[in-house]
Parts: sequence; structure tokens; C-alpha cells
Amino acid sequence: MLSQLEGVTKYLIPSGIILGSLILGWLFRTYVHRRLITLAQRTRWRGDDIILKAVQSSVLLWLLLGGFYLAMENSPLSPQLVRTLQTVVATLIILSVTLAVSRIAVGLLQLYSESTGGALPSTSMFANLARIIVIAIGFLILFQTLGVSITPLLTALGIGGLAISLALKDTLSDFFAGLHILLSGKLKPGDIVALESGERGTVENISWRDTNIRDREDNLIIIPNSRVSTALITNFDVPAKEMAVRVICGISYDSDLEHAERVTLDVAKEVMENVPGGVPGSEPGMRFTSFGESSIDFRVSLRATDYAGRHAVVHEFIKRLHTRFKEEGINIPFPIRTIYQQNAK
Repeated sequence: MLSQLEGVTKYLIPSGIILGSLILGWLFRTYVHRRLITLAQRTRWRGDDIILKAVQSSVLLWLLLGGFYLAMENSPLSPQLVRTLQTVVATLIILSVTLAVSRIAVGLLQLYSESTGGALPSTSMFANLARIIVIAIGFLILFQTLGVSITPLLTALGIGGLAISLALKDTLSDFFAGLHILLSGKLKPGDIVALESGERGTVENISWRDTNIRDREDNLIIIPNSRVSTALITNFDVPAKEMAVRVICGISYDSDLEHAERVTLDVAKEVMENVPGGVPGSEPGMRFTSFGESSIDFRVSLRATDYAGRHAVVHEFIKRLHTRFKEEGINIPFPIRTIYQQNAK
């Protein structure tokens, strides 16, 4: 009877440790972790929210695995089996911590990008690169824990990396071209660009392989990064979103040029002040440019807050200038061409 009781006691202590760790994990996740989340939401720094959210799903698992690891120290199982089980538990803990740290790294990277105003663009390339680095470090720690020497592994990776780099020359070229594009700051997600081939649209993402641009017809243009880095691209958002807008028009040769100039500038100022997309307070300009075939041509310079506002500014200016010219008796002539025809005798 006493021996049976001792046998039950040997299993009772490890079971109690595992059950206690499970209860402790549930209490921590239900009460302590929720309280920490509430406190983090009141702080100005959003990094604590990112960290707590990243570990939320892992806290209970960590405490349970930790309790299981300690329970093995007091179990009646054979030492070899105990070491095997503890190795499995340590492996699971390292993998779980690695995944949590990778989520934290990506979240903090995105937060840093937002806080610096896009100095480091938040794209899938940097997110995946951060994950790869953290996971690689995690696996090196895992190999070291398992007693696997990493020196031969690093040597093999170096030799294999050379062969892989030769086989994936184009892919690596796109990868480093993408890094150059992002780190140079000349192109980033959200920018409105025009390609030398004529397409234009908004940069959606710069991945490790290609750049995605959404055009005005909502089509997705996919371009390899190596081609983007060498292409002639007009970026309408660099160095600033505010941009100049020029409208070309013409009036008849019978018009009073001084009067036409005053009316045009008056309409331009009105558009700048009242039309969304215009820049209030900016001073529009007007210059007569040439004696055209049927009109005296001039160019009006306006300012728009960004590329999207440019279209609204031009639209409203043309409408209002046409209406005002009619009211002032200023004629915008049709193109006229005189043809002399001589009949052959």
C-alpha cells in the first residue's frame, strides 16, 4: 500500500506543476495581460501595444511549456526520456519565441517608418527581410541548444550561397535593386509616378522581386526592380507633393491684352482660393508666349496641393475662364486656316 502511494506521489508532483503553470498562464492572460494592454493604450508610444499584441497568443503556451520542463525534473521517468522531452520542449519554446520576436520586429519597423515620415518605407520587402533575419538567428540558437555545431553549417551555407547566387543572378539583381530604390528615397509606396513608356499611376508596393504600380484604370503594372532602377521615371511626389500647373490658352488678335491679362489673373486667384486642390495664397502667373496661327497664345501658371488636386484645378479654371471671357467679351477663336485654290486653265 505504501509503495503504491509513493508511486502515485511521484506522478502527483509533476502533474501539479503542469496544472499550476496552466492555471498561472490562464490567470496572467485573463487579468494581468489585459490590464497591461489597457495601460499601454493610454501611453503615447505605440510600441508597447505592438509588443503586447505579438505575445498575446504565446504567453499561455510559454508558461505551460515552462511548467512541463520543470515537471520533467521531478518525474519518475528515465533520465534519457526526460532529456528527450526537455529537448522537445526547449525546441518548441525557441520556435515560439522566434515567431513572436519576428512579429515584434515587423511591427516596430512599420512604427518607425510611420514616425519618420516614410524615411524607411514600410513595404513587404523590409517586413520579409526582418522576419528572415530573426528566424535565421532563432534557428542558429536552436542548433546551438541541440548541440549541433553551426561552423560546418555556416561553411556549407557559404559554398551553397555562391552556387545559388550564380543560379539566381536575375532574382538577386532585382532584390538589391529594390533595396537601392527604397533606401535612396526616390520612390516609395504611395508616390504617383509616370514611366518613360507612358504609363502612370500610384506605387502600391516594392517587393523583393518587382514594383507594383496601380494605374488610373485600376490595372496593376508589375515591373522588375532591376528595370525600375534604370528607367526614366517622373515622381510627382518628390521632393514635395505641391506642384506647378500650366494651362495654355489663346485669345483673338482683336482682344485688349491688358484687359485679358487682368481677367485671367483674377480668375486664377479665385480658383486658387476656392477650389479644393488649389494652394490658397499662391500667386498665379501669366505670360503671352507666341503669335499663333489664329490667336495670341498665353500660358497661365497655377499651384496644386498634389497630383490629384491638379486635375480639379485645371478643370475649374478652364470652366471659369471660359465663362468670364464670355462675360467680358473676350473671344477665344476657333483655329482658322485660309486656303487659296487656283483652277487650272
